[in-house]
This record gives sequence, structure tokens and C-alpha cells, in this order.
Amino acid sequence: MESYITIEGHAVGEIEEKKSRFIASLAHVETEEEALAFLEEIRAANRMARHNVYAYILRQGGAGATGRVRYSDDGEPQKTAGLPTLEVLQHEGLTDVICVVTRYFGGVLLGTGGLVRAYTQATQAGIAAAQLVEVSRCVDISVRTSYSNYEPLVRIAQECGAKVRDTTYDDAVTVVLRMLDGTQDPFLTKLTELERGQACVQVSEPLEAAF
Repeated sequence: MESYITIEGHAVGEIEEKKSRFIASLAHVETEEEALAFLEEIRAANRMARHNVYAYILRQGGAGATGRVRYSDDGEPQKTAGLPTLEVLQHEGLTDVICVVTRYFGGVLLGTGGLVRAYTQATQAGIAAAQLVEVSRCVDISVRTSYSNYEPLVRIAQECGAKVRDTTYDDAVTVVLRMLDGTQDPFLTKLTELERGQACVQVSEPLEAAF
């Protein structure tokens, strides 16, 4: 699996252009059903809005299908709203994400160029407010070690590219590490040397996770 960039949770950004409000609502979604449910949620919360333009990009189209990309101008002139929104998401390299841009009309027509600019800037504002995460194929490694070996263990882990996710202290120290899948062998070799073959280690199955 290649790593990819998405957003964490939800985010909202807003701009105003000639008295029209453009509110970009973004969400992390993994299926078309989740994307459409978020769209309906935004529509329901903004019933008085003139338009709820959207674009989404999914890695999986559902039932094992490959990625899916959709957008809608929702009544705005063709290619002035949904496509600019989509292009901003693509430019940022985002996937598994939906952006819904809600427009409250301010009484002044913007023209096609003005609309493209407004929907582009609103989407950019939404992304700026979002927490971006890189998702990769990882493994989690739990190591139980003595207090005397704790600092050398953490140093070895960092040298091998691992990140510490959790540490528990009792009569010994339990450290949970996350590594990119495929990079764990050098660390496990060094760990065996440090612990003189007595290491208490658990390695998870590979998982897709932020790293």
C-alpha cells in the first residue's frame, strides 16, 4: 500500500465575497455512503442556503472497487463550483475526503470568474482549518523492558524510525511503538541484542494508520 494524505475528523472554513457567504465543510469519509450522509447532514443544517456544492475523492469505490471521484455544481453555472472545489482537493493530494461548500447568496452576482475564485478560496480555507494526516501501512510493537533498558530502547526505536505511541510504568516499562511495515526487522534485531534475547515483544498485524 502506498501512503496517502487525508484529513482527521471534520473542519470548517468560511469566506465572504460581495456579501455572499461561502462555508466549506470537510470530513474524512471512507465510503460513498459516508460521503452522501455528510452531504445530507450539511444540507439539512443549511436549508436556507442557495447552494450546497460538493466534491469528494475516495480511494475505494465500495465492494472492492477502485477509487471514486464525484462533484456537483448544485445549480451554479457549469464548472464554476464543484469542479474548482474538486481541483483544490486534488491539488492538495487529499483522498478519502468530502468538501461541501454552502453558499448563502448576498444579492450580488459574481460572474463565472468570481464564482470559481470564491469556491476555490472557500475550499482552501476549509483545508487550512483541517488537520491533515498521512496514512501508511504500519505495525504496532509492544515491548516490556526494565527501567535500566528503557532509555536505550527509546533511542534505538527513534534511530530505526519508530514513534512512541504509549508508555506504561509499573514494576517494568511497557512501550508501544508504531513503525512503517517493512522497517521493523532492524529494530527487532537491535532489541534482541539489548535485551540479550529475553525481550517480551508483541508485533501487531499490519494496519492502515496515521504515521
